[in-house]
Amino acid sequence: MFDTLHGIRRTHSCGVLRSQDAGREVALMGWVQRARDHGGLIFIDLRDRDGLTQAVFNPEVNPELHKKAGLLRDEYAVAVRGVVNLRPPDMVNPLLDTGEIEVLATELRLLNRSKTPPFELEDFRVDISEALRLRYRYLDLRRPSVMRHLLLRHRAAQVTRTFLNEQGFIEVETPILTRSTPEGARDYLVPSRVSKGLFYALPQSPQLFKQLLMMSGIDRYYQLCRCFRDEDLRADRQPEFTQIDLEMAFITEEDIFAVVEGLVSTLFAHILGVELPRPYPRLTFQESLDRFGLDRPDLRFGLELREVTDLAREADFRSFREVVDQGGIVKALCGPGLTKLPRKELDGLIDLAGVYGARGLAWVKVQPEGWQSPLAKYFPEGVKEAVNARLAARPGDLLLFVADAPPVANTALGQVRLHLGEREGLISPDAYSLVWVTDFPLLEYDPAEGRYAAMHHPFTAPREEDLPLLAADPRRVRARAYDLVLNGQEIGGGSIRNHRRDLQEAVFQTLGISTAEAEEKFGFLLEALEYGAPPHGGVAFGFDRLVAILAGVRSIREVIAFPKTQKAGCPLTRAPARVDPEQLLELGLKVEK
Repeated sequence: MFDTLHGIRRTHSCGVLRSQDAGREVALMGWVQRARDHGGLIFIDLRDRDGLTQAVFNPEVNPELHKKAGLLRDEYAVAVRGVVNLRPPDMVNPLLDTGEIEVLATELRLLNRSKTPPFELEDFRVDISEALRLRYRYLDLRRPSVMRHLLLRHRAAQVTRTFLNEQGFIEVETPILTRSTPEGARDYLVPSRVSKGLFYALPQSPQLFKQLLMMSGIDRYYQLCRCFRDEDLRADRQPEFTQIDLEMAFITEEDIFAVVEGLVSTLFAHILGVELPRPYPRLTFQESLDRFGLDRPDLRFGLELREVTDLAREADFRSFREVVDQGGIVKALCGPGLTKLPRKELDGLIDLAGVYGARGLAWVKVQPEGWQSPLAKYFPEGVKEAVNARLAARPGDLLLFVADAPPVANTALGQVRLHLGEREGLISPDAYSLVWVTDFPLLEYDPAEGRYAAMHHPFTAPREEDLPLLAADPRRVRARAYDLVLNGQEIGGGSIRNHRRDLQEAVFQTLGISTAEAEEKFGFLLEALEYGAPPHGGVAFGFDRLVAILAGVRSIREVIAFPKTQKAGCPLTRAPARVDPEQLLELGLKVEK
C-alpha cells in the first residue's frame, strides 16, 4: 500500500537546512540514496536535486515508524516529516552542506517503490558505461554530479538572458520548420503532408532569419536557439544543439566584441567566480597559423612554432629541399628540456603528425656538444646556429620539424604542440585563455568541386579594401569574420554580413551560385536587401560547449539532459525508429530497402 501527499507539503529541499534551523519542524521529499540500520536507530540519506539530508528513525520514539523505515530501499520515493536536530560534534559530516544537522522523523510516507537500479547512483561510481547511463538517463540524472551540470546550465542560461536584456537585446524565436539552404552541413529534412513532394528543413542556424530581423528594425536580437545538423559526430558535436545567437544593426566589429566580451566575462564571474582580463587579445588568422599552427590557438602555454623555410634551403637535406622547391614550408618548434624523451615517445610524435597528413616529422636533440640527430650531417654549422637562434634553443632542448604544404605543416605541428603541452603538464587546469581570431579568408578552394566555397557562410562580408580582389584574386580576399577561442576550443563565431544586394550577388557569383539558383534559394533575402537593409552582424556561441567548459567536463553530452550517441541514436527512446506505413502514405513517401 502506498501513501499519498494529502495533508503534507514540502517545506524545504534536501540541500538547504543548516544549524540555524535546529528545532524547526520540516517536511522533506525525495529519494532514498541509502538506508543504514545501526542496531536500533535507522538512518536514511534523503536526496533531491539540491542535495542530501540525513533523517533518523528512533524505535523508542515511534516503533511503528521505525518498522516502516526498515522497509526502505535505495531510490524509493518518500516524504519525511520531522524536527531538525543538531548532530553531536563527533557525528558532524564536513563533506555535506547539511552535515551539521539531521531530521528526527515523526512521519514517513512511502510514495513509490523502486526496482534495483541497473547502477548505483553515487558520484564515486565512475565505471558505468555511457551506453548504460544513456539507456537509463532518467536515473543517471539523479546522480548529484550530473544534476549539478544541469543546474549550472540553467544558471548560465539565466545569466545570459539577464545580461543581454540589460544591453537592450530583444529575445525573438525564429522558425524551426524552414527551407533547405546551403550552410556547410547536411540538413535534416521534414516532408510536408499538405504539399506532397515538398520538404521543410530543420535550421542549421537562424542565420537568414536573424538578418531579416535586422532589416525589420529589431536592431538587437538574441535567442537560445535549437539548431540541427546531420553531420559526423564526436564528443563536442550533437545532431541537435543549442546556440546563444545574437545579431546587431548599425554596428562594426568593435561593437560586437564589446558585447560578447561582456557576456562571457559575466558568465565566468557569476558561474565560476573568475574575473577574466579584458579586452581579450586578438590574432589574425594568419598570425594564429604562423605561431600556433591552428586557427583555434591555445594560449595557456608557449611552444610557439617558427618557420625555418629559408634556413632549410641552405641545408643539404633532400626531403626538406624537395618540399621547399614545390612551394611547401618547413615549420619547427622548440621543446625546452625535452631531450629526455625516449625514442618510443619520439616515434609516437611522428605517428601523431602522420595522423594529420604530414609525410614525416624530424627531430633534433640539442646537446652541449651540438646537434644529436640523423639531420645533423645535412646542416652546415652556421645553419645549425641560425636555427638554434631562431628557435631560442639551448642544450637540453628538443627541436621538431615538419616540411609539407602550409596547411599540413601548420596543422600537424600545431597538434604536436598541443600533445606536448598536455603531456608535459604545461597547461594549468585552472587557467582560462580567450582570444579573438580575425581576418579569415572569405573563401577556400574546393578541388573536388572545382570551385570556391565560403569558409564561414556565403552571407559574410569581405573586407572593404579587398573588394577589388573578389573577381581578380578571390583567394586573397579577407572576410569580416571572427571566432572567439577559449583554451584552444572555438566557442563562438560570427561576421559582419553583406547588407547590399550587389555585394551579396557578387559573393554568390564567386561561389559559383548562378543568378537563377540564388533567386530560387535566396530570393527573399536578396529582395529584403533592396529595402534599406542596415549594416549588421552577429555571433553565435555553442552553448553546450561553453557550459561543458564551465562545468569542467570534456564531452557536451555531460551537460545535455537527453543527448544522442555518436551514431545519433537515443538509447532511452530508441530513436530513430521505424514508423507505420500509413504515416508514410500520408506523406506520399515510400521507403526502399
